[in-house]
Amino acid sequence: MRPTAPLILAAALTATAAATLTACGGSGDDPDTVKVAYNRSTDNKIRFQDRFLDGVKKQFEEANPGKKIKLIPIQASQNDYATKIQQMMRSAKTAPDVVYEDTFRINSDIAAGYLRPIDDYLKSWKNWDQFVGTAKAAAKAEDGRTYGVPDGTDTRGLWFNKEIFAKAGLPADWRPKDWNEILQAARTIKKKVPGVTPLNVYTGKAPGEAAVMQGFEMLLYGTGEDPLYDPGEKKWVAGGPGFEDALGFVRTVFAEKLGPDPSDALDANVGTIVANEWLPEGRLAIALDGSWMGQNWVRTGGKPWPEWSKVLGRAPMPTQHGQAPGTVSMSGGWTWSITAKSTKPDLAWKVVETLQTKANAVEWDVVGAQIAVRKDVAEDPEYLSSMPGIEFFTALVRHTHYRPALPVYPQVSSAIGEAMEAVTTGDASPAKAADAYADQLGDITDGAVVKRDR
Repeated sequence: MRPTAPLILAAALTATAAATLTACGGSGDDPDTVKVAYNRSTDNKIRFQDRFLDGVKKQFEEANPGKKIKLIPIQASQNDYATKIQQMMRSAKTAPDVVYEDTFRINSDIAAGYLRPIDDYLKSWKNWDQFVGTAKAAAKAEDGRTYGVPDGTDTRGLWFNKEIFAKAGLPADWRPKDWNEILQAARTIKKKVPGVTPLNVYTGKAPGEAAVMQGFEMLLYGTGEDPLYDPGEKKWVAGGPGFEDALGFVRTVFAEKLGPDPSDALDANVGTIVANEWLPEGRLAIALDGSWMGQNWVRTGGKPWPEWSKVLGRAPMPTQHGQAPGTVSMSGGWTWSITAKSTKPDLAWKVVETLQTKANAVEWDVVGAQIAVRKDVAEDPEYLSSMPGIEFFTALVRHTHYRPALPVYPQVSSAIGEAMEAVTTGDASPAKAADAYADQLGDITDGAVVKRDR
């Protein structure tokens, strides 16, 4: 899942979206049918979402005779999915009743009036007590109300190929202490194992939030406290050493040819390429990536790779200079929300409850390689044995960070993607790209900016 730049809909996507709107409008007035919209992977081999939701549909319809679920899979990149569901939610004729929402976009959709608060339902729902506080906060708006039920989270770290490391003379238990040790390992691999890409850090506009969150912010949040948004000042941060240094790391990766060719790195589908080609084919040594990667390589994944758990090692992402707490991670996640224009919110809530029974919550986290956000799920034996490395990635939650859950964040993310792309291609130095970002930030936030000096 997972991890987006300005939400611009190309002509071809407009046609696709129009077809989607027409298709889902047909059952808009049926009081007994709950329409559920979700993001289907663009990889046709990955269908675990469909299988899981088919099971939930069967459970719901058996428990509620005469009631139906209509599943609306939207096969698109996360950027395009967001655009399509926003179009759908504008009208009661096309709005689904339940929608799968990325937590980093949820506040912009709340501000647009697309979602319905669910606090009245949560008051009497016993399972809500099982959710950890950070997950609850991810679905809460500035008005203090909650607009979705999270179904899992994720963390991020460094995946590395132990066979390539052995050829380069690097240790199988590699644990870099700072950014410099990551770069030094990549330089060693470039020198001793030609033909292999030493390091992938997602970058640029097209990969969207994959670049901004698990590329740039994994660096930025390792530079100091509140480097992106100052909650005390309630202002966005412009300037300061952290932002420029994070851009400097990206620039070093591409200037020294430690990463993939920029044309490949800036491909919108680079995440799929990393998972299905570069890592399993032994063409990439180090990947700054997410906890869910293993779902691609299991027997039912898009690229079955039986040896992956032996070939790949995992290491926490270090802070810039190894300063406390020593490691850094970023977390996101998705929620099930009820749309504001749904004419049957009570029935829609019953669907959300079905999605989040204990058994379904465990199954979803297992098949989707999610990190549990419920205490009862995190303790479940099936979850704990579901995937090699699950305990490693679950442990990263204690040092993880969440993106600022504010309506303007998607625009801020887009500006960061532009800054990353500029240093990736060499069109701007880190200092100039940081200055350009600061200028954009003032416009995006109506001047709600605090400036920090280097």
